[in-house]
Amino acid sequence: MSKSRELFERDGNALSTVMSLRFCPFVAESGEGAVLRDPDGKEYLDLTAGWGVANVGYCHPRVTKAVTDQMKTLSFATTISVPNMKSVELAEKLKELVPGNFDKSVWFGHSGSDANEFIAKIIPYATGRSKILTFVGSYHGQTMGSYVMSGHPAQSRFSGGGNVVKLPYPYCYRCAFEKEKESCDLFCLRYIEDYIFDAVTSPDQVGAIVLEAIQCDGGDVVPADGFMQGIEKLCRKYGILLIIDEVKIGFGRTGKMFGFEHWGIEPDIVVMAKPMGSGQPISAVVGRKDIMNAGIGMHYFTTAGNPVACAAALETIGIINDEKLVENAKEVGDYFVHELEKLKDKHEIISDVRGKGLVIGVELVKDRETKEPATDEAAKVLYRGYELGLLFYNSGINSNVLEFTPPLVITKEQVDFAVSVLDKAIEDVVNGKVPDEKLAEFAGWSS
Repeated sequence: MSKSRELFERDGNALSTVMSLRFCPFVAESGEGAVLRDPDGKEYLDLTAGWGVANVGYCHPRVTKAVTDQMKTLSFATTISVPNMKSVELAEKLKELVPGNFDKSVWFGHSGSDANEFIAKIIPYATGRSKILTFVGSYHGQTMGSYVMSGHPAQSRFSGGGNVVKLPYPYCYRCAFEKEKESCDLFCLRYIEDYIFDAVTSPDQVGAIVLEAIQCDGGDVVPADGFMQGIEKLCRKYGILLIIDEVKIGFGRTGKMFGFEHWGIEPDIVVMAKPMGSGQPISAVVGRKDIMNAGIGMHYFTTAGNPVACAAALETIGIINDEKLVENAKEVGDYFVHELEKLKDKHEIISDVRGKGLVIGVELVKDRETKEPATDEAAKVLYRGYELGLLFYNSGINSNVLEFTPPLVITKEQVDFAVSVLDKAIEDVVNGKVPDEKLAEFAGWSS
């Protein structure tokens, strides 16, 4: 038995399946840049960045040094009661990064889940409006408040919340209203004002609209042009807070520091997490001071905003700027999409290629005319890619979208390797060379 397989089985015997979402038997032992290695010494090009966490790559020496130095100076201080220099510096830096000519304040947590839990908790309290509008396909977290706001089918096992209304996201390839992109005149936007505000909830009951600038786990869906600006206009018209979830795509991934900047909007609140600490557990909410300071001691965690995690986040931001990773994300991302479009011309199973920067989705279908999702095929392509040295996951409400969110340090040469592996993996799956039995352990989103 290989070292990797042995550790994989030990993991299965020791860890709860409640915290598992497994797509292949890869086991990580070490990593550098955009490459991971298993205990047997095999290298894999990673197109996941650990669900979008490792933006500056694995084991960046500057992050390692920042964390080590901070541990030697002040290993911990509970920010809820004891201010420390790193948490204050990071809060000040985040206030600078987020656009908006208004007073801002910052909240710190550990993950996107507890950050969006802050939103679920504070918005009705601070605004006096009970309703929150979110979107089908959205993924905001795993705590109960963030879970309720989410619209991904993987999160429908528990009861929902009566104060959350879920709207269709502008997923033009699979329009919920069966409209044509060229002629719909943003019907999904007009639907909110013309129908939801009339028949479901009046706008004066709505405290916030919460959405992802690009809906990742919902299928790496880039909203239709004009939609984000229309949502902002709607919020301003009715005094509704505009909240953007940047948990997965923030900090350079889209070719801008934050995804919403592609549309020139200014949200009232921005939620961020995954990549900001390069693997250290940290999240943040940056927003209007009157909302952020609506209460005292309402949503806090003992180790949130600790100096070590904040030091990692500050260094991560510095690396993104110094190494021009935002620019690299755009350049290499555009190249990646161009090469994937070539695969689309070659393989009928690929129906749509979309993305911005280095958040890219490739939708697989059984038939381009009917658009029937190729869910099983997507899982097999993923598994075959793993066998050939490439790591990526699938996403989407039908689990048929191949998602590529590599570390922002990835090169065009590495993209060439990735595309060649994808080409081979798709060919093998289409030709029936990947048996069902190989996937028996790996249900992914359907587990």
